[in-house]
Amino acid sequence: MQDPFGHLISYLRVSITDRCNERCLYCMPQELQEWLPHNEILSYEELARIVRVAATLGVSKLRVTGGEPLTRRDVLRFFDLLSEIPTLRDLGVSTNGSLLARPVPGQDGRSMAECLRARNVRTINISLDTLDRADYARTTGRDFLPQTLAGIDAARAAGFGPDQIKLNCVLMRGRNEDQLIPLIEFAARKNVLLRFIELMPVSTTDVLSDANFLPIAEARRSIEKHYGALAPAPNFRPNGPASYYQLPDSAQRIGFIGAMTNLHFCENCNKLRLTCEGKLRPCLGSFLEFDIREPLRAGASDEELSQVFLDVVARKPKQHDFRENYQPNRKMVAIGG
Repeated sequence: MQDPFGHLISYLRVSITDRCNERCLYCMPQELQEWLPHNEILSYEELARIVRVAATLGVSKLRVTGGEPLTRRDVLRFFDLLSEIPTLRDLGVSTNGSLLARPVPGQDGRSMAECLRARNVRTINISLDTLDRADYARTTGRDFLPQTLAGIDAARAAGFGPDQIKLNCVLMRGRNEDQLIPLIEFAARKNVLLRFIELMPVSTTDVLSDANFLPIAEARRSIEKHYGALAPAPNFRPNGPASYYQLPDSAQRIGFIGAMTNLHFCENCNKLRLTCEGKLRPCLGSFLEFDIREPLRAGASDEELSQVFLDVVARKPKQHDFRENYQPNRKMVAIGG
């Protein structure tokens, strides 16, 4: 699949639930969330069929998201279905990490991280905005920092390598500027990658403001004030939109994702998103979404579902609308993180 601007689409982010066990300010800002009815959520079999169709069109990288994907019941069955698709070469999960260390019933005492590793999951992205327990609870609405830290350890113990675990820190002025250095030092101790991500106005209009927006350039200056000049690492590209830098006199790399301030951010976009109720979105920062559930449940053939994908790719915008007074129509938790 190729969009009108020459991008080859090889990456699909699949949300399997809109539910989450946390309430992060930038993702699901209000405690009361109207969960989608069960019959509107795609079944694992429906999701797997859509992925199989996407794979025939060139999708080789898949990331399972939510909500918190590991809260969905019997989630390992979905990964079993995905393992039957041979052309998926890069399978990943985005999670808050709080359930990775928990033993999975019926799996001989193995942790969720071990079970995911056994099902060909290659990478795990874990949200971690602060190492301060009180701030973590304020930001996420839940006192789950110990569980998340245990989840990181469980992922390393399960065999996920240094470049296969990415910690994602959303930059928020007034909340976690003081956490930049502690997070870098923590990632170095754990031998995992750390990425700093600019806040985006996805969930509600007041999520992003001049008062809470912390650009990556400012974060980088703060880091360099502590460590010295960072060296660009342009050849380090572990699949993703981050630009990586290396700390002086260290093998530690950190990434920066600047969707708001990097004017070239969309130039190499190769992804689509599928929401848990069957909407294909060609861009996170766009209102455009197209229903694939209706034709799927109406008995569409694989060829007809393929055409839905092609039609969506043909509508993929050149760049996101976040800088153009973007007005959210969904919370991030309902799109897929």
